Amino acid sequence: MSTAQKGDTVQIHYTGTLSDGTVFDSSQGRDPLEFEVGSGMIIPGLDVAIPGMAVGDKKIVEIPCDQAYGEVNPENRQAVPRDQFPDDIPMEVGTQLQMQTPDGRAMMVTIAEVVDTEVTLDANHALAGKDLTFDVEMVAIKAA
Repeated sequence: MSTAQKGDTVQIHYTGTLSDGTVFDSSQGRDPLEFEVGSGMIIPGLDVAIPGMAVGDKKIVEIPCDQAYGEVNPENRQAVPRDQFPDDIPMEVGTQLQMQTPDGRAMMVTIAEVVDTEVTLDANHALAGKDLTFDVEMVAIKAA
């Protein structure tokens, strides 16, 4: 039976949970996730756990935050004067906004704090700073 190797295209079903057991993502009820092993298409800690798995194999992979979405970077938080926001944008903590970087790229940010004069935006990934656990099942392997 062949096993997944770097460069192979694989399909997996997965459920991702936080350390408290909260499910943050799952492929259940959807098509399996397809990616090339070792290509950087998925988080590093999961990518390195796939080689050696055969179709039908299941495993639980525990991934520290530095092998997932990284540590929370305080430099990715920025206070912006409240009067720079259009009136139709809800100023509520947790609201996600799409901003444009100076070089024209789109970037997602989350409102982290709102006070009278300013709004703090957070560009860290929502899972930054969190250790993750994935319950993985290998569904298909297409050799490179």
